[in-house]
This record gives sequence, C-alpha cells and structure tokens, in this order.
Amino acid sequence: MTVFHGLILGLIEGLSEFLPISSTAHLILAGEWLRLPSSEFFKTFTISIQLGAILAVVVLYWKKIWHSWELFGKIGAAFLPTALIGLIFYKIVKNYLLDNNYVIAGSLFVGGLVLIIFEKYYSRKQTAEILSAEEENNEKEKEDKGRGLEMNVSYKQAAGIGFFQALAIIPGVSRSAATIIGGLALGIGRKNIVEFSFLLAIPTMIAATGLDLYKSRATLGLLVGQDLTVWAIGFVMSFITAIISIRFFLNFIQKHNFTFFGWYRMALALIVMIWLRF
Repeated sequence: MTVFHGLILGLIEGLSEFLPISSTAHLILAGEWLRLPSSEFFKTFTISIQLGAILAVVVLYWKKIWHSWELFGKIGAAFLPTALIGLIFYKIVKNYLLDNNYVIAGSLFVGGLVLIIFEKYYSRKQTAEILSAEEENNEKEKEDKGRGLEMNVSYKQAAGIGFFQALAIIPGVSRSAATIIGGLALGIGRKNIVEFSFLLAIPTMIAATGLDLYKSRATLGLLVGQDLTVWAIGFVMSFITAIISIRFFLNFIQKHNFTFFGWYRMALALIVMIWLRF
C-alpha cells in the first residue's frame, strides 16, 4: 500500500463510518477497485483506521460523555450484546465473509430495502410520537446539555440497540444503519438515536480494533516504516473527514429521512453485482 492508498481509504472511512451505508463495504470495494491485495495488513488497516473516526466522536462529544455516568452505563448495556456476539463469530466473519463481495452486495441491497420500507410503513405511524418526543428531548437538552441522551434512552432500549448493532458483524450491513433502525423501532427519536449511535461506536470500534490487533500481532511485528506512514495518514484523514460527516449527518436528519441512503445502498449493490458479473 502507498501513501495515496492510505489517503483515499482514510477519506472513505471518515465519510462513511457514521452514515447508514457501511464503511466496511466501501473500504473493501475501494480496495478491490484500487487493486490492493486482500492481505492481513489491508484487513487490519481497514479496521484500525476506524479509530480516527472514533476520535472525532470523542472530540465532538467529550463534554456530554464526561458529565454523565448514567450515559456510560447505557452505552455499556448496548455494547455488551454486540461484544458477546462479535467474539463468537469473529473468526467466521474475518475468514469467510470479509472478502466475499457477494455477501457485501447482498447486505447493501437488503439493508437499503429495509431502510426504504421502514421509512415508508413504520416511521409514518411513529412520526407524530417521535416528533413530540424530540421536542421534549430538545427542551431537556437545553436545560441540561449533559443529560439529554441518558434521560431518553432506557437501559432496556440500549440493550435492544446492542442486539441490532450485532447484525453489523456481517460486512455491508452497516453498524450505523442497524443501530438507527433498531432505535427508531424501539421508539427513540431520530436525533437521539443518531447521537447514541455515534457514542456507541466508541467502545464498539475500540474493542473491534483491539481484538483484531491482538489476533494479528504476528503480522504487525513485520510492519515497516512505510506501512506505519500509510496507517498514520489513513488515521488522520479518517479523523478529519469524520468530523465533517458527523456534522453533515446531524444537519441532514433535521430535514430528511433515511430513504436517500436506502436508494444509494441498493444502487451501489447493483453496481457491485454488475461488476462481479463482468
């Protein structure tokens, strides 16, 4: 891998990590189109540069995180189901699913279809309740900026979100899409579930990266200076573009639903399928 590859992949990671379009799918497909070999270093690189995007969340939300132990607890309640399922299926995913472009295309298509159907049939019924809840939540956040999320996401809802997030171990599903759909289905307002999804990414991505680095420690011992430079560039680019992406997404959901992302996923899936055929 070259510095150019690190730059492009870091850009893709930062822009796609928090959108419901699957950053993993985009990174793997980008690697294919850039003709990068599916080596252990490439797999570890695509997972570990997520830490740059996670650092962006910490920078933007550190006050909210620091001032609420209850929020810590609810993030933990959501993280545990994902961690357990992730540990059980880690080897299967990395050895058999991570390189399977048909799995990625299928997950992108099905996930996009679910987003569209969900918005059309389910969200319509919940719109009045959700908007009302969001108005109340916004007022609470104005009164106490550090206690908005934990007062509007229960421990039961948090645990449920964790099970939805576990679906994202399948490449192409999207951690963001899974948690957002799960949160909305459990009655949480759009802004709250999007922000909770951001925060839940912190322990999830740190754990996923830590596990992968530990499992790949033999490969990491063979890295040279060029590899570390490429990783550093990918990390920094991921951090910068993730900040832009987070701010864009928060503004986007104020005026739009997730249907656009559903159509985007389905279109990308079809492009991938055509590409695989030819």
